[in-house]
Amino acid sequence: MRPLRFRWLRYLWAAPNTLIGITIGLLLGGRIEWVAGVAEIHGRWIAKGLRSMPVPAAAMTLGHVVLGCTLADLERTRRHERVHVRQYERWGPFFLAAYLTASLALKLMGRDAYRGNPFEIEAYAVDDPSA
Repeated sequence: MRPLRFRWLRYLWAAPNTLIGITIGLLLGGRIEWVAGVAEIHGRWIAKGLRSMPVPAAAMTLGHVVLGCTLADLERTRRHERVHVRQYERWGPFFLAAYLTASLALKLMGRDAYRGNPFEIEAYAVDDPSA
């Protein structure tokens, strides 16, 4: 477990992305619930947005915010999305650029830009430890 005295630094480092997540969640009228220090936000308009993405998603993480289609989706994807929360804590404001750069590089190489992304590989490993 990480020392509590440094917890605020992780929140601060990820704050730019967290603010984006909270803003999107509130603008789309989502319902917020705090679970273990992470804002989980779900709602009808969030679901429409997530399902219309190039890779439709049940949930998506932005800093310490997880946007989900439904409460059930948030519960089902919690372990996976918490890996992304930890990634935001490591990469901070550079996470989105790093994630998108990895996806673009994979796409240019003719590979799967989502499943081949190292950030997703790490997150899916909690669902399937043999991966």
